[in-house]
Amino acid sequence: MNSQQIEINLKNLIEAFDKETFIYELLVAYGISRTTVTRLKKGDFNLSKNEGEVLYKKKVLFKEVVSDNLLNVIDELTKNENALKHNPRFVIVTDYKTILAKDTRTGTTLDTSILEIDKHYHFFLPWAGQEKYQQKNDNHADRKASYEMAKLYDILVHENPNIYDDGGHNLNIFLSRILFCFFAEDTDIFPTEGMFTDTLAQHTKPDGNDVAAFLDRLFIKLNTETDPNAPVFLQDFPYVNGGLFNTTIKSPKFSKKAREIILDCGNLDWSEINPDIFGSMIQAVVNPAYRSGLGMHYTSVPNIMKVIEPLFLNELYTEFEKSKGNDTKLKKLIHRLSKLKIFDPACGSGNFLIIAYKELRRLEIEIIKEINGTDKTTIIDGSQSKINFANNGQIIANAPQARINFKGKQTQIWLTEIKLSQFYGIELDDFAYEMAILSLWLAEHQMNKEFIDQLDGHGKAKPILPLKEAGHITQGNATRIDWQTACPKTKDDEIYILGNPPYLGGKLLGDEQKEDTAFVFKDFKKFNNLDYIACWFYKGSKYIENILNAKCAFVSTNSICQGTQVIDLWPYILNDKIEIDFAVRSFKWTNNAKGNAGVTVIIVGLRNITNAQKLLYINNIERKVNNINAYLLESSPIYVNKKTEPISNLPEMNQGNIPLESGFLRFSSTEKNDIVNKHPETKRLFRRAIGSQELIKDIEIWCLWLKKDDLDLCNEVPPIKERIKKVYDFRKKGAQNAISCLDRSHQFCMINEANKNQIVLPIVSSENREYIPIGFVNEDYIVINSALVIYDPEPYIFGILNAKIHLLWVKTFGGKLEERLRYSVGMCWYSFPFPELTLKQKENLNLHVFGILEEREKHSEKTLAQLYDPLKMPKGLKEAHHQLDLAIERCYRLKPFDNDTERLEYLFNEYEKMTAQKDLFSPAKTKKIKIK
Repeated sequence: MNSQQIEINLKNLIEAFDKETFIYELLVAYGISRTTVTRLKKGDFNLSKNEGEVLYKKKVLFKEVVSDNLLNVIDELTKNENALKHNPRFVIVTDYKTILAKDTRTGTTLDTSILEIDKHYHFFLPWAGQEKYQQKNDNHADRKASYEMAKLYDILVHENPNIYDDGGHNLNIFLSRILFCFFAEDTDIFPTEGMFTDTLAQHTKPDGNDVAAFLDRLFIKLNTETDPNAPVFLQDFPYVNGGLFNTTIKSPKFSKKAREIILDCGNLDWSEINPDIFGSMIQAVVNPAYRSGLGMHYTSVPNIMKVIEPLFLNELYTEFEKSKGNDTKLKKLIHRLSKLKIFDPACGSGNFLIIAYKELRRLEIEIIKEINGTDKTTIIDGSQSKINFANNGQIIANAPQARINFKGKQTQIWLTEIKLSQFYGIELDDFAYEMAILSLWLAEHQMNKEFIDQLDGHGKAKPILPLKEAGHITQGNATRIDWQTACPKTKDDEIYILGNPPYLGGKLLGDEQKEDTAFVFKDFKKFNNLDYIACWFYKGSKYIENILNAKCAFVSTNSICQGTQVIDLWPYILNDKIEIDFAVRSFKWTNNAKGNAGVTVIIVGLRNITNAQKLLYINNIERKVNNINAYLLESSPIYVNKKTEPISNLPEMNQGNIPLESGFLRFSSTEKNDIVNKHPETKRLFRRAIGSQELIKDIEIWCLWLKKDDLDLCNEVPPIKERIKKVYDFRKKGAQNAISCLDRSHQFCMINEANKNQIVLPIVSSENREYIPIGFVNEDYIVINSALVIYDPEPYIFGILNAKIHLLWVKTFGGKLEERLRYSVGMCWYSFPFPELTLKQKENLNLHVFGILEEREKHSEKTLAQLYDPLKMPKGLKEAHHQLDLAIERCYRLKPFDNDTERLEYLFNEYEKMTAQKDLFSPAKTKKIKIK
């Protein structure tokens, strides 16, 4: 059941409100069968025996409340173990004036008047099988820290002019070490809180000239197990190892100001900062040349979750729910977690890897809690290591789990089985590479603390120091590296590839990126228009091929699933082995980077072909579907190809006339009037010219529109004769197409004109408008090639072009110039599926077209740009377009469409039918038919 129908059902429920039937009608409104609800009402399915309560397994716990203390009642119910063992998705209490509800899975709540429940229809959508994404708040401390580090970076670069002589590698290592020290002193990695900042403050001069020497000496100490030569004030700093401090570098020089800034940074509370902050720091801190460069993408946690939840996390939690109460299955699930491989081949500073690591560690904690709550008899098995204790009782062995007696009390001790070595990445940028390694270390430390705290005496963690291996991060170009060398695989591995690769559009690629795409797509027929990110989708699909438990999902701009890029890319990916697993349709997002850039993106997940259902996310609502095609539609896996003639009964559309005259046959109003005033007989030689900008902005330009008989007159008018001579000279030096019309230098190279009227359509227009600004002009105008034209059409054709449903097709299958719409005749008009019309339907559409033109005339002082400004569009014109939209859609079917997704899926299915019919009766097909 779709959302709009549910909203209608709730409105009907309110209009016929009845206390006795409210909860039952509420369930019916969300698509639960009336037969089931009738049995619930009779008591067959009601698991509660309390009066005024309804407990329907996995669906709802509902209670009528006579007092006004709804909050206390719902609080008690959500803690009722007997009721919650039946896993009701929602707990609802009401006094039939107010309704309170809680989603037991997500923790979200609803508090509203019961008569306004229709305004909150989305809250109970999980009953209809439509899940909601859960957003998590980003940490504001992250941004503050990144801004402070940006200040430090800027002043160090200013005061060390040669700091980038080595390409910045020294600086990158230096910054990663400083960040580690800040984090270590606030999170118990260093033995004393504030140890790094306090020692630096106490043992360096206020002018900062000895800070570099202090830091160089400290870094040596942190890389040495025993250092008897270290000064006393450094003796308590621990041995770090792990590669972070093992390279000798020279710290940059510090000034008084730089010293003050580093101390200010140290005074922040770094314990509040998540390791995924470092992605933001990359954009805010490193060399400005890197700030918008390759690999430097930072993604917020909620957006990362939109990738990892449908890719693997939701399925793991489902398995967890199924395994509850069965310790054997729960332990197998932990073992499964310990064998996963997570691979980000454009990992930046490691954001996706860090969040994936944290979420897997948190799931492990939940599993252990469940085992600890149900397992009363488990004893250490023979496969586990021997448990030893130091004098203080601390674990020093490496057994993942054991039941032991300690101080006379039986307890369960756990060590995590999830390791950083399960996480793999590729990163091009040197600084991001260093930060990814560091960030994973810090994430491990944070999660070890959470592990201990959450398990309340049942969890232990090995100390973070000395640092161990921090994942497998490979530095290099992911388009050139063999991914199997970065993340080795076998056919039995469970591998999830994910990330947010570079977004560069096909037209914006530099020379290096063009070489990369040529390398990746060497077997493609056409790839020059493909976005750079297409490399990752193609390589990802090839990597997971034939590995049943391997999937990949990337964030991408939506352009790779629109227009001609679809045909150029997806047939090479979606084949007899690979299919789309899930997709998140276009949505806007922002990140935590400096400048808080936003972009429209999609998420596409790939898998080996199975019979399992697929998931399509639209406006944060999850739909289970049987197929997702390359346009991210629930439809057949076919492609919209550029057509050379209409598949529907629509007229021919042409490009406007091609002048090929370097502007010499075109005149401004002033230039034209000057000639006509001096030579009145030339007035008939000029015609109003119109292209995209002239149409939209009502720019007045004129062109010479001459016939051969007019040449004698032109030769008598010096300014016209001179213009024609300039055209001749221009074409004579041009290519073959210019030379071919050299003998017609008094005319455009292409000559077409209307007999009565013409529709003028801009090739490029703003993506923000609700309607494309289209002109319907008389035969006096000459359309030039920056616009498209239909000569002498019937008025209803103007209505089809102006319809929102046509614009939806254009946005999906047309091209883009930057973000603006680029209309393609072959993709947008000739491929557009439109039904055969009756005479009555044509006449009806004609009336709506005249209505729009009349509304435009009421505002004749305004340009089309002004009339179709989405914020200033006149009400009458807007309503006229709305009525046209309704009439156009009734031509397809009488039942109204609920949303654009439904419209697009309907159009796509019509396209499939019409093209199949065209193919059947095309000459190539019909000649093969044998007549008996």
